Amino acid sequence: MTEVRIPAFAKINLRLDILGKRADGYHELRTIFQTISLHDELRLRTSQRPGITLTVCGNAALAAEPARKNLAYRAVEALRRELKSHGGVEIELRKRIPAGGGLGGGSSDAVAAMFAYLQLAKKQLATEQMLEIAASLGADVPFFLFGGRALGVNRGDEIYPLQDIPKLPVLVVVPQEIRVPTPDAFRWVKAGPLGLTKPAANPKLLQFCALSWSAQGSGLSNDFEGPVARRHPRLDRIKRALLQKGATEASLAGSGSAVFGIFPSPAVARRAAVGFPHDQTFVCETLSRDRYARRMHIAG
Repeated sequence: MTEVRIPAFAKINLRLDILGKRADGYHELRTIFQTISLHDELRLRTSQRPGITLTVCGNAALAAEPARKNLAYRAVEALRRELKSHGGVEIELRKRIPAGGGLGGGSSDAVAAMFAYLQLAKKQLATEQMLEIAASLGADVPFFLFGGRALGVNRGDEIYPLQDIPKLPVLVVVPQEIRVPTPDAFRWVKAGPLGLTKPAANPKLLQFCALSWSAQGSGLSNDFEGPVARRHPRLDRIKRALLQKGATEASLAGSGSAVFGIFPSPAVARRAAVGFPHDQTFVCETLSRDRYARRMHIAG
């Protein structure tokens, strides 16, 4: 029996601007994605049984959902359709990235499943085809085809890899009692005149990308932060606590509910994690695009 194991890494957003609502009903975004070392793990095996079988460990709610709702399942299904493959495949997904935290776990699982299935089937697919499948699954799924640090525009699905930043220790805090559905977070963002949340003097893209990393810090910024924290004030208290415990900067992850801090060293991050005994905490680090590609076995 052939088997492939592969990690599915989480992401944070170093910057996230919501520019307004588009004619198609989606929001126009401008964001800087960054992969971190926190990850799920997928194992794919060939099977004598026809079709796709999915087992989820580590998250009872996801395990109880119909398999066809899972992004890893849907990614393999779309890839099999594209490749006209008919052999059976078993997917085992071990969850560590909390669901509903804004860390991109489901999207990352989808891309990891795609890479793993290609390895399992000993097949290749053009980047354009991979991007098309990824975009059909979700707005931030295409980012995980690249990893590292990248600019996302339009719905966040148009990706431009950026120069990597130095490796940074990160502490992610996920409050157990708070979940922030992304549609709710968008509804909470107050739009200004003409449906824009940003003034006309937005920095140009080059400046926007430069602002996400400088010698003084990472320039963290997230338009979801204020509106989401007004509904869930504890998220703001977590951010302030991270700063008090030694984080150089802190921000909401995506649309929440995870909050992360950038720390001067892993030791300081570990000491800070002790201050959140009732929450899930993960001490990890930023992951460069090269390192991401090596771990995912992506051909250069």
